[in-house]
Amino acid sequence: MIWFAPVVLKERYKSLKKLKNLGKYWNRPEHAAYLFLFPSLLVLFVFAFIPLVASIVISLFHMNIFFTDTSFSGIANFFEAFGDSRFWNALVNTLYFVILEVPLQIIIGLLVANAVHKTSWFNKAARSIFFLPVVCSMAAIGIVWSILLDPNIGYVTGILEKLGFRGLGFFRDPNMAMPTAILMTVWKNFGYTMSILVVGIQGISQSYYEASQIDGAGKVRQFFSITLPLLKPTLGFCMITNTIGSLQVFDQVYVTTQGGPQYRTETLVQYIYKTGFSQPYDLGYASALSVLLLIVILVISLPMYRKMFMNQE
Repeated sequence: MIWFAPVVLKERYKSLKKLKNLGKYWNRPEHAAYLFLFPSLLVLFVFAFIPLVASIVISLFHMNIFFTDTSFSGIANFFEAFGDSRFWNALVNTLYFVILEVPLQIIIGLLVANAVHKTSWFNKAARSIFFLPVVCSMAAIGIVWSILLDPNIGYVTGILEKLGFRGLGFFRDPNMAMPTAILMTVWKNFGYTMSILVVGIQGISQSYYEASQIDGAGKVRQFFSITLPLLKPTLGFCMITNTIGSLQVFDQVYVTTQGGPQYRTETLVQYIYKTGFSQPYDLGYASALSVLLLIVILVISLPMYRKMFMNQE
């Protein structure tokens, strides 16, 4: 057995050398990054990539949510969507929401960020207050707003009636329901945009402002000539992320209006939800609508990304 000892030591030496080389490999920052990225990539793969592929596959079938009465239909579900007036209504409502909500949120977030970006205790307290609605549940906020704006028991509507504004239905009025949902969304989310823009403004060198003051530039001129141009990448990020999020609007309209009145607030995600998870439980058609929503998001967001970021390189 003595002759076997050098062989064992040699094998152990090789194993230790491999472990040492492996340690050196993962000690490199570009390699160690994958270890930290792996949990997020795993979650993304399981809860995003796999459902995406499954949705594309299911969209090619006639299938209900109980996976019974299944038959291959090809692209018939997509042709059905093109002839579905309710789909087009939901698409128009979604685009209407995006066109009004995204610019309004960014403008308000930018103005507030420019006003409270300095590091005084008052500005820090103001930023915290403005950010509070962001961490609240949209469902809870929708319920609170529904109560406040209720035509019969609402506190806000009661005050408005005393001021002479009568007959305001807000969520119950077909013409006011979507604008009210947009204002509620802006009120909840502008703090998130503000916080990102505050960081962007604080990252601008003060030397630009000092040089402009020497040249006699006022606050307004500094805002349009220095702050806005140097904030373009940050504004582009906010624009793209807010647009993608707004195209998937669901919670606020589901809690407050259920898509009514007269389907004036029914969005694409809400229509997908109703199609797949309530009558008629048509999972194949709902998946086809989801794929179409993905295409809409790509068609809108990719040109925005190229316009705001690719042109700077």
